[in-house]
Amino acid sequence: MIRKKSNFLTFCFSLLPGAGQMYMGFMKRGSSLMAYFFLTIFLSSWLGLGPLMFLMPIIWFYAFFDTHNLRSTPDDEFYALEDNFVLLPDYAKEKVQLIQSKYRNVLAAALIVIGVSILWNNFIDIIGSVVSDFVYDVLYRFGRLVPQLFVACAIIAFGIYLIRGKKKDLDSLENDKFLEDKGGLQ
Repeated sequence: MIRKKSNFLTFCFSLLPGAGQMYMGFMKRGSSLMAYFFLTIFLSSWLGLGPLMFLMPIIWFYAFFDTHNLRSTPDDEFYALEDNFVLLPDYAKEKVQLIQSKYRNVLAAALIVIGVSILWNNFIDIIGSVVSDFVYDVLYRFGRLVPQLFVACAIIAFGIYLIRGKKKDLDSLENDKFLEDKGGLQ
């Protein structure tokens, strides 16, 4: 059962994104915020994407103020609140299932690249004492850069996909307008 808790402990737990929500009984909400926060740290450090760190203060402030907004809601509203994942409301679950089926191969390729990268880095650590420093350095850099190159290619592909979608929309709009004008002349 979700119930209000101590003000002091709520404040203490609210300093870690998601922990305040979890302390108050909103496990789905808290775990999703915590996952977003630590996933941002992981991805930005592992892939060397420093600009991704700009999301951290946004997630932190959202989680902090969400905790205190939950704590300050009237009792009748508080007990009526449902525990949902952040950024994944119930109506979006069908879309997620559609995306999973539509982009299953893309997700599989991404997971394979991540797994191969982890294996590669562990393999390099094992053979590091056997090969020369130059070869080790080249192999290490290669293993470090492959995930970054993969993410860069994925971002470029997504941008091209968005541009093509916009171009198709504009082309169909122009075609509809042309057919409308042509039909209006007859």
